[in-house]
Amino acid sequence: MLLWLLLLAGEAAAGGSAVAVLSAELRGQPAREVSPAFLSLTIDANLAADPRFIPILGSPKLRTLARGLSPGFLRFGGTRTDFLIFDPEKDSTLDERDFWEPQENQGICGVRSIPTAVEELLLSQWPIQEKILLTEQYWKKYKNTTITKSTVDILYSFAKCSKLDLIFGLNALLRKGGLQWDSSNAQLLLDYCASQHYNMSWELGNEPNSFRKKSGIYIDGSQLGQDFIHLYHLLRNYSSYKNSKLYGPDVGQPRKNTQKLLKSFLKSGGKVIDSVTWHQWLDKLGLSARMGIDVVMRQVFYGAGTYHLVDANFEPLPDYWLSLLYKKLVGTKVLKVGLKGADPKKLRVYLHCTNNHNPMYKEGDVTLFLLNLYNVTKHVQLPHNLSNKHIDEYLLLPHGEQHILSRSVQLNGHVLRMVDSKTLPALTKKPLPPGSALGLPAFSYGFYVIKNAKAIACI
Repeated sequence: MLLWLLLLAGEAAAGGSAVAVLSAELRGQPAREVSPAFLSLTIDANLAADPRFIPILGSPKLRTLARGLSPGFLRFGGTRTDFLIFDPEKDSTLDERDFWEPQENQGICGVRSIPTAVEELLLSQWPIQEKILLTEQYWKKYKNTTITKSTVDILYSFAKCSKLDLIFGLNALLRKGGLQWDSSNAQLLLDYCASQHYNMSWELGNEPNSFRKKSGIYIDGSQLGQDFIHLYHLLRNYSSYKNSKLYGPDVGQPRKNTQKLLKSFLKSGGKVIDSVTWHQWLDKLGLSARMGIDVVMRQVFYGAGTYHLVDANFEPLPDYWLSLLYKKLVGTKVLKVGLKGADPKKLRVYLHCTNNHNPMYKEGDVTLFLLNLYNVTKHVQLPHNLSNKHIDEYLLLPHGEQHILSRSVQLNGHVLRMVDSKTLPALTKKPLPPGSALGLPAFSYGFYVIKNAKAIACI
């Protein structure tokens, strides 16, 4: 979240100290309703570019962090998706099966943790690998990589034991004569996954609008639609996958030529997909939900790049803590909310029913979340029908001398850190008395649970 603040800080300007007044519609039906998996995660397929690093997903700490953001999807995809070749006969590296075989009677989550020495070795080598991946991405020159059964096992185990639903991206650049999709390698992968009774969903390719740039192959929307129909029928040959979900086409920002490709794809193969997917350019969870987008997958949870949730040493970054609070406090029903007395571009407000799986709260409670892009503190007054309600404040601020550039964050004055590798910290609320104006410091983000709001839309 603090990354968003950094990106948008240039928009902010001094806005005075007047109190902004909130309006909220709590009766009738919610304005929108999103999926319980609204905030989901991705693991970039570039993690498998060198299969030696896949065992990183065996870290208990990494699994604890991922589990904190469940329920949701875990999408294994990205540019590298279209350069991965599955070889069921190839042996895995590092003898992963020495510590990945499930322990007796414990199922797939009964695997032994990655040995500390192996984890330390991989983490020490990861910065070099990350530089290689980023260089490859910059020059847009990619090589095919072989993945093994062990790669699939580890990935599925990570998702399952983190209570996330795996979406696996299949290579779409394997072509017969440069035109029709060659599904033979996908079939090998499906054969193996079905033999293991792995419950998962599927995609085909990543950003087909950029195939020409990264591979020299051009595939139009109509052909891509036919490829998805082919995959759809292939999945129906497996009892494990005849009812599995199929998503696509995962285009980049849908405009101009990409819009044309997307429309052509939907006309050709839209009937066989369960949801249309594209890469986000909307950087706010609240706005995405308000616009009716069902699921936003956060790219990436862990791996190469500059905007992940967890750093190379398995330390959660500010965006992770924002995501964790969102998961714990924000429900699926979107409510109408307005604000007077402030620029809506600089003081952004969103209102949802509170997460009904949070035992601290009950039906009818609502969660307000605000983003202050002013460079001064702003105050928000609740409407009359909520002015006598008790409020729990969850205010996020940067911690340390780097201020907005800090890699750590505090919640209501307490620095957020994991207790140990298997324990997340308590998300401590700050009770506010009825009638309180909500004070939001410059460039900060806050969640406010309004208790006993008795919102009909939330019952």
